[in-house]
Amino acid sequence: MNDVLTKQLARVNLYALISRILMKEADETFLEKFEGDEMILSFFPNYRNWEKREELGRKELLEQFLNVDFTNLFVLHMIPYESFYRRDDQMLETGGDNPVVQIYNEYDFRAQLDVARAVSPDHIGIELEFMYMLASSEYKALENEDTAAACEIAKIERDFLKEHLLEWAPMFLMNMKAEAGTPFYYDAASLALEFMLNDYEYLNELIGEEGCNYRA
Repeated sequence: MNDVLTKQLARVNLYALISRILMKEADETFLEKFEGDEMILSFFPNYRNWEKREELGRKELLEQFLNVDFTNLFVLHMIPYESFYRRDDQMLETGGDNPVVQIYNEYDFRAQLDVARAVSPDHIGIELEFMYMLASSEYKALENEDTAAACEIAKIERDFLKEHLLEWAPMFLMNMKAEAGTPFYYDAASLALEFMLNDYEYLNELIGEEGCNYRA
């Protein structure tokens, strides 16, 4: 079970990291923790080797490059919302009729739009935060050796990826890679895309007809 918990904790941590990066600008505290973790940096090879990291302090790096890039990507030039990609009229669905909100309510998840600097709860960062919440709940169930509950949560995760995130986020993330002005957000888009696709494949393999095989 220890190996299962270790793998599950890695999923929790990756969803936490990716949702945080895509949800709001970085700050000095976040960047200090981020750069102090060699495992995390290994997922950001272009950023790790970026010469600007050697030339500038964190404050200057944020003000001159990273937060400018975030604003360009998530506020000015791109639209990180599911409803924009999936509605025929490309309008944002900001109210309670948004199908994502109905799912959030079903599982008692509250999107904090002010924290995410978002105008709609189907922002990519918030959807990934929802996945983080689910993965955390699955981890707690596994800690308590309640594999039946963990498996039910895993099914919710798989379905949310299939029916929501993977229906639009890959296109957004590929556009994000093309538009990114810094290695940080280029690498973030690459990691998010690869991780979501791999995680969906993992969940599909985990969930069998007779329940989840957590020892596989």
